[in-house]
This record gives sequence, structure tokens and C-alpha cells, in this order.
Amino acid sequence: MTAPVIALLGAESTGKTRLAHDLAAALQARGLRTRGVPEYLRQWCDAAGRTPRPDEQAAIADAQQAAIDAAAADPDIDRVVADTTPLMTAVYSDLLFGDRSLYPSALQHLRRCSTVLLMGLDLPWVADGIQRDGPQVRAPVDAAIRTALDSAAIGFQVVYGQGPERLASALHAIDSVAACARPAGAESRLASEEGDRPMRAWACLHCGDADCERRLFDRVRRSASGS
Repeated sequence: MTAPVIALLGAESTGKTRLAHDLAAALQARGLRTRGVPEYLRQWCDAAGRTPRPDEQAAIADAQQAAIDAAAADPDIDRVVADTTPLMTAVYSDLLFGDRSLYPSALQHLRRCSTVLLMGLDLPWVADGIQRDGPQVRAPVDAAIRTALDSAAIGFQVVYGQGPERLASALHAIDSVAACARPAGAESRLASEEGDRPMRAWACLHCGDADCERRLFDRVRRSASGS
């Protein structure tokens, strides 16, 4: 039996790494033995001093998945928080090199995740060395992620907010998924502080307007919490 995996996806400079750290700490505080899996691409780029070539993408995706699988297989771990998955490698291989060959495997692995969180585009873009191309790439990457998830019928929750608000949104999404998945009457270790009401599923695949989606997100949150 493997530990459930919470997968964080998103374009560059959308807060994946910060949220992964905060989320792991929050789940630990709930009594869940949680392990974070860092982004392998960052380690690779730091070691190589460059971004990968097209022929190096598959190995990077495989290494990311191997790290996630190893963490999930640890019998002493209750939850795994993955700061990105092979889907992000597949998306960049598609957009940068026109190579769509990594999608099937990446999506197959993602189906095994208990929760998929997509970072909203509401955070300001911040430069971070050779790994970031600029704010203009965020919308196309976001659209490619959504399209891939939709084509594979993989459900996801979009996370918005700054700092504590973003963490609260992520925890609410995780709790909503857990509430929908468990049998009626069963107790959940991830009981929501907002009444454990599941958030309705929704996705805006092609809008590209972060402010528009954020307004929809806020309406869904208010409806889910009964306020």
C-alpha cells in the first residue's frame, strides 16, 4: 500500500515550491507523517548549469516520478506532497520542442495521485535564474496543463491567494476531495475546518483571464462554505 500523493502543478513563478513546503508543514501539524518531494528539474539545472536539451527531458521526467514513487512507498509516510510531476516536463517538452511523446506516461502517473492542485496565475512573476523565461509564458503553460488534464479526465482544483490564504485554499481543496472520496459516515483525518462540505468541481479551460477565474473561485468558495 502506498501513501496518497498530493500533486502540485503550475506555470513558472506560481508558488508551487512555497506552497509545497507550507502544505507539508500543515499536514504534519495535523498528525500526518508527510514527505515533500522537490522539483527534480531544479536540481538538474543547478548541477548542469543549463536547461535540458530535448533528448534529456524523458530522463528528467522519469527521475521526478521515481522520487515520488519512492516517497509514497515508504511505510512510515502517510502523505506525499509533490512539488511538480512529470506532467510539467511533458508540457514544456511540447511547448518548447514540439515533442508530445511524454504526455501518456505523465498522465498515467498523475491518475494515481489522490489530489491534483493547479496554481492560479494571481501571483506576480519573479525572476529565478535560468529556469524562468518570463511572465508571457505563464498563460500558455497554464492552458496546456488544463488541456492535458481535461483530455485525460483528471480532476483538479485551482488554488489562489497570497501566503496563508493560498495555503488555506489548498487545504480546503484537499479536504473537499477527501470528503467526496470517503464512505458515508466515515471519519476523515483531513476533516475540513469549514464544515467538511465538498467544493464543487469546475474548470475554466480556455479563458486565460486570471481575474475572471479568481472571481469564479471566490464565488465557489463562498457557496461551499455557506457564506
